[in-house]
Amino acid sequence: MKRDAAVAGGGEAAMDGLMEAVAGKRDEVAELAADLIRIPTVNPPGENYRDCAEFLGERLGKRGFELSYVRAEGTPGDSDRYPRWNVVARREGARPGPCVHFNSHIDVVEAGAGWTVDPFGGVIRDGKVYGRGACDMKGGLAASVIAVEAFIERFPDFPGAIEISGTADEESGGYGGVAYLARQGFFSKPRVDHVIIPEPLNKDCICLGHRGVWWAKIETRGRIAHGSMPFLGDCAVRHMGAVLNAFECELIPALAARRTAMPVIPPGARSSTLNINSIHGGQGEDFDGLPAPCVPDSARMVIDRRFLMEESLDGVKAEVRGVLDRLAETRKDFRYEIEDLFEVLPTMTERDAPVVQAVAEGIREVMRREPTYVVSPGTYDQKHVDRIGKLKNCIAYGPGILDLAHQPDEYVGIDDMVDSAKVMARALHGLLGL
Repeated sequence: MKRDAAVAGGGEAAMDGLMEAVAGKRDEVAELAADLIRIPTVNPPGENYRDCAEFLGERLGKRGFELSYVRAEGTPGDSDRYPRWNVVARREGARPGPCVHFNSHIDVVEAGAGWTVDPFGGVIRDGKVYGRGACDMKGGLAASVIAVEAFIERFPDFPGAIEISGTADEESGGYGGVAYLARQGFFSKPRVDHVIIPEPLNKDCICLGHRGVWWAKIETRGRIAHGSMPFLGDCAVRHMGAVLNAFECELIPALAARRTAMPVIPPGARSSTLNINSIHGGQGEDFDGLPAPCVPDSARMVIDRRFLMEESLDGVKAEVRGVLDRLAETRKDFRYEIEDLFEVLPTMTERDAPVVQAVAEGIREVMRREPTYVVSPGTYDQKHVDRIGKLKNCIAYGPGILDLAHQPDEYVGIDDMVDSAKVMARALHGLLGL
């Protein structure tokens, strides 16, 4: 009787059966996460992407998914040594309907120092799976796969289509992954209707989007001279010091006073921010011996400006240029150049969007609490789904604690993966209209 109800798609018994199916895969989700961790897809430089894509594809291919392996040729970092491979798996339903897509990035950052376990050992211990990428985001990928597999077992005659993708390069901007695929139409209607990205933002939170970002390089110019007679030259580093002082005394306090209505976490990120990413001036120090006695004629700074829905990108840029232009008017011989490096507008999916409502209902049913709606302080691949794919019905939802990402002894809780898989399975049920 349960099987008949499940096939029909409705009723409390059908949903109970789906939840039991996910719960019964607890050991499987842990092993899948561990197996994914054991493929060290470190970016940069972008190692073992093909191996990871094929591992995922082989599993899904056995479950009736059609596979597309897509190399993002010509994107940043792509080379014959480090090709940017992605996999997109699609399973068509028994009749027409919407498509729900689960997207996870397969790349991870370097392990770094300070680990007490093998960062690529996929250690399962004390209810947790440890390793680089466990939290960000191979645990989320594993949870989405288990959710989909359990759903197909219970509802083999579902309508519409289900997609799962494993994509490259999110940690370096996503240009060899979701951005490339979006340009090929993989994240646009009519192919896809709903996108869930299982990033680690706590299992009872729905991430609606992210702040905007503008990266730029500022260069100040001077005139070289002998270091024993700096008065005969013009020190570009001192000019850059004036820029730093102006940012510190004028711009950064002004940004800190701004607040957004976006539910950004942590609360400190609800203001605009400016990070000095790097500063370089004069001769390098990567050689033996002393540097030449010269007045530096060039200094460079990279800034990372995060901005809010209430701000415009043009206004953000004009604000920085205004500081530099004032220095050019008031400081003798001050000259500068500025170059755009990277920019993304803020994005935030509406709370009444179908994908938000479906995941929210899943959280209520599985965890017996109201979901928390959040916005990420930094960007993730939703930016490409929105900006290139023109698909607004996209959120991030997955297991894991964001604070653990990129840390030594990174882990994901097995119970958290199971609970998130239950939520994703319920959301899938609702979004496909069962």
